[in-house]
Amino acid sequence: MTDENEPIRVIVVDDHDLLRKGVRDLLTEHGLQVVGEAADGDDAVRLVAHAAPDVVVMDLNMPRMSGIEATRRLARVSPTSRVLVLTVSADDETVADAIEAGASGYLLKDASGDEIASGVRAAAAGEALISPRIASRLLERLRPEEGSQGPGSGTGAELTDREAEVLRLLAAGRDNAGIAQELYISPRTVKNHISSILAKLHVDNRIQAAVYAVRKGIV
Repeated sequence: MTDENEPIRVIVVDDHDLLRKGVRDLLTEHGLQVVGEAADGDDAVRLVAHAAPDVVVMDLNMPRMSGIEATRRLARVSPTSRVLVLTVSADDETVADAIEAGASGYLLKDASGDEIASGVRAAAAGEALISPRIASRLLERLRPEEGSQGPGSGTGAELTDREAEVLRLLAAGRDNAGIAQELYISPRTVKNHISSILAKLHVDNRIQAAVYAVRKGIV
């Protein structure tokens, strides 16, 4: 999590020069500090290991090393750096692979500038952002067939009723403010519930929690 008084430090990874420059300029306009750029996953891993940014904005389809493999390696070389995937693909399998590799958020390149900047800020704050339309497709794909598992079977997770409510909204792509509004609780309380959920499910971020929960029939 970053200091609120310090600018969020970002590295942009994309093999297309014009797209990379566009993302860099967009983030700069939104008050974010771009401290480096890389054109492929291999260069990204080296750069992030040296610079340790708060957030890496990562494309997936790149030469030499894919964004998914780079995301997986970044978890080892710079565990405090969060990865926000920004790509053209909404393919269900690609989304699942990126999330399981450790991505903290997943947005499409047709997202607005405000959405991309919000995604970076969410990742830097230890939250995660995924487009609701991607979340719904992904979670439907992962949902067990009816009758194959009962709710929570085999998970070993003992969520409270309120934690289960928070998890269901999280899985629908809601951010902390949206969850707080829906449940009439404070954003700080939502954050505390999510921290407890992550610990109980033994996962690293809220998207992984949603994927895990759907696969296990919790939601």
